[in-house]
Amino acid sequence: MKDKHICITGGKGFLGCHLKNVFKGHGYKNISVADLDEYDLRTVNEINKMYQQKKPDIVIHLAARVGGIGANRDHPGEFFYDNLIMGAQLMEYGRQHNIDKFVAIGTICCYPKLTPVPFKEEDLWKGYPEGTNAPYGLAKKMLLVQSQAYRKQYDFNSIFLMPVNLYGPGDNFDPATSHVIPALIKKCVDAVTQGKREIVVWGTGKASREFLYVEDCAEAIVLATEQYDGPDPVNIGAGFEITIKDLVDLIVELTGFTGEISWDSSRPDGQPRRMLDTSRAQRFFGFTAKMSFKKGLKKTIEWYKTTLVHK
Repeated sequence: MKDKHICITGGKGFLGCHLKNVFKGHGYKNISVADLDEYDLRTVNEINKMYQQKKPDIVIHLAARVGGIGANRDHPGEFFYDNLIMGAQLMEYGRQHNIDKFVAIGTICCYPKLTPVPFKEEDLWKGYPEGTNAPYGLAKKMLLVQSQAYRKQYDFNSIFLMPVNLYGPGDNFDPATSHVIPALIKKCVDAVTQGKREIVVWGTGKASREFLYVEDCAEAIVLATEQYDGPDPVNIGAGFEITIKDLVDLIVELTGFTGEISWDSSRPDGQPRRMLDTSRAQRFFGFTAKMSFKKGLKKTIEWYKTTLVHK
């Protein structure tokens, strides 16, 4: 495995940068990335060019059109098309180029809106995803269908992993597209820096989420790449849940914001609850998340302050 050429699509993104470092830490030397500045992976010509130039043995497909609830709600067509077409064509041409393995990265948004907690992989097809991110979740979910179909017809080795919401240093803090943790950190830190006495938070605070530190997720992907070759989807998570209200309280505490919190209940909560059953990842390739949530938040807040606020 250590001699294989691994190509990471979206390798310059949030997860991709950490994944590249974790692969190097495991002793891999032949790692390349295929990112938007070099290849538009929505087009066949660019995908073929990537395979011809990079000559990968293994493709880790991270590249995606992603964003928070607002971005998903405002651009459902783009979120569906871009993610579907990238994944489907990358896997098809990976098969034609006879690569050894395709590691497809899905999302917790694949699950039905009212999945019982904790989410088990066998519940994946028991309903329709939550509306605001259904186009994104379903586009990603088709990679599982394709993986299993290609394994059956072509004996093509493709696996499908479903990480929960990620956070950590290097996250996207753009208010137009960021997820909940960086959005809240930015609001609180900026309010402290600018002397503001109020922040506005979307929703009611009642929804719950599970969060995984980005380096833990990268470790899980490396372990799965090395050890897992099965057809079944696998959850990648930390195995806990926290309400958005409790998350806000924790980030307020860690950032030192002492002002008022206003809840904008006209904004959507998204899926009511999210927490994964992570036993399959432990059983199949020995993955257990290691970073404590509070420590991970402190590291993320410090990164934001030093890198984006005080640069």
